This record gives sequence, structure tokens and C-alpha cells, in this order.
Amino acid sequence: MKRTQILAALACALLALVAVGCGGSNNLQSIQLSAALINGQAPTGQTGFTTLEGNGGTIQLLATGTYSSTKTKDLTNEVTYHVEVDPVNNVDAFGNTLLPPCAVGTCPSPATPPYTNGTVSYSPTGLITAVEPATCTWVDIAPVVTVGTAPTPAWFYSGDYVVTASFGGITSQPFYIPIASSGGSQYYPISEEGNANFLNNPSGACGPTTN
Repeated sequence: MKRTQILAALACALLALVAVGCGGSNNLQSIQLSAALINGQAPTGQTGFTTLEGNGGTIQLLATGTYSSTKTKDLTNEVTYHVEVDPVNNVDAFGNTLLPPCAVGTCPSPATPPYTNGTVSYSPTGLITAVEPATCTWVDIAPVVTVGTAPTPAWFYSGDYVVTASFGGITSQPFYIPIASSGGSQYYPISEEGNANFLNNPSGACGPTTN
């Protein structure tokens, strides 16, 4: 075997070790989105959604890539994030359609309503922030049994934002973010506001503690 062929074979073997070329492969298979930090704290558990709590509250996303070698890599700062209003659950607790989110640098000033976008901002590094206008997308649907007595809450979210992350032709699973940056509705349904028979959330709470 010629020296050049030996060198080529060695180079090929080395490249195979790093899973590039020469028949080797270490292709990105999937991207998993999760919450790394919620308001600066590590979450106690992961669910299919994470609530954005408090005006100015934050969720730092983590994008983890899994490769065909089964190894994983932090892709948080490499992926492209896409954030949109959930097309199915798209209203807040007060019956208002959620505004489109805004990329950092394009969000409206709090001093210039009416707003055309906002509520949620997102950065190129996966930082999700609650911005103006604040709102609540958690609804307490528990019926009032005894007027003047708040029933045990029964929460569901009526609206949320959906985040996906893409890199190398792969897109992550959707990550759902309900909003709790303001107080919630005291009445359910909201159309009965002012009717004591439907005052099921007198404290104006906005959803359960989900994180």
C-alpha cells in the first residue's frame, strides 16, 4: 500500500471517530425543548407546559440535540426559535385574543398602547420574558355551589404560546407556555361578570403553581 493510501486510510479512520464522512455518521436526530430556569430558578419538575409567571418573569429554554451516536449536545445558542400564539388555545381569561409575541428589540413600549404585539418576548438564546401588556390565560372553571363561598379551583388554560426550535433541518417538539403575568378573572364564565352566582375566584388568582 502506498504511503498516500495509508495516510488517507488513517485520516478516514480519524474522521470516522468524530462521525464525519468515510461512511461514519453522527447526524442530528431530534431536538428536545425544556425549561432550564424559571425566574432564575431550576424547575422542580418538567411537564408538557411551563407557565410564564409574573410581569417581567422569565423562562430560559434549553434545546438538547440527540445524535445518531446517542450522544447529546446543548444547542440552546445554536437553534432558531419560533414562537407563536397557539392556534387552538388562543384567548386569555378575559376572552381577549392573545397578541402575537415579539422578538427582543421589536417589543412595544409600555407607554404606547394600543398594542399590536407583546405579552411574550423571545431572544435568539431562548430567553422568554413576560412583557406588556400583561395578562392571564388560566381560567378557573369550578362552579359556584354556595353563593359567597369560593369553590375548590379547577384550572385549565384558555390560551398559550407555542415555541419550537430548529437546527440542521430538525425541529423540536412544541413547548407550550401559558401566561400568568397579571391577575385572573374572578368570574366564570367571564360573560357573567358582576353576577355573584358566578363569582368563583374572588381573589383574582391566575392559575395553579405549575413549576
